[in-house]
Amino acid sequence: MISYSQESTSPELKSGPAIDIVYYTDPLCCWSWGMEPQLIRLEKEWPGAINWRYCMGGLLPAWNHYVDNHNSVQRPAQMGPMWMHASEVMEVPIAHRIWVDDPPASSYPACIAVKCAELQSAEAGQLYLHFVRKAVMMYGLNIARQEILLQVAQCVAGINKEFSLMQFQEDMTNDRGMEAFRTDLQEVKYRGINRFPTMLIKQDTSTGILITGFRPVEELLRIFKEKFPQ
Repeated sequence: MISYSQESTSPELKSGPAIDIVYYTDPLCCWSWGMEPQLIRLEKEWPGAINWRYCMGGLLPAWNHYVDNHNSVQRPAQMGPMWMHASEVMEVPIAHRIWVDDPPASSYPACIAVKCAELQSAEAGQLYLHFVRKAVMMYGLNIARQEILLQVAQCVAGINKEFSLMQFQEDMTNDRGMEAFRTDLQEVKYRGINRFPTMLIKQDTSTGILITGFRPVEELLRIFKEKFPQ
């Protein structure tokens, strides 16, 4: 059984401007894994509340439908060096050997699993996304496999006592999770997003701004303060 840990934090009362962020990502996006520490710091250092919504991007439908010309990746073995480079740039550990030892065939099963957890609550969806990403990036586990996705769900249930494993398993097979994922894919296509992570940041009725790619928290805070002055 995989074990995970998560720091428990008490919500802070903040008086600054609240912002809404749609976070376009994928469980197999290594740059999103490196962004997690930056986003944790962003939550702590931004003076107002941040309301998150997670949209799964469907990064890897299948290897016979995948070409990343920007990084010269067309087959699993070519993904490992790219993950090694990302690890060095972001200074975070990434289990790049998975692309030789047990390469995931698709990111779709993990995306669907995230949406199945999210059907129960936003908190469950956020926890599942964190843990399923941790499973592949830190532990080198193949998150295209159903048994791994179930183990991740068991970890979520260990933290969120209202999370139902039975409901999660039903939604993985009854098309509810798949339908929620299809909605995410339609949104990604509509907005023309083809790189992850991407954030759409809005405040009240503002038109919002798009930020694409890995960004250190200092840059994020600078952009936020310029766009959303207190």
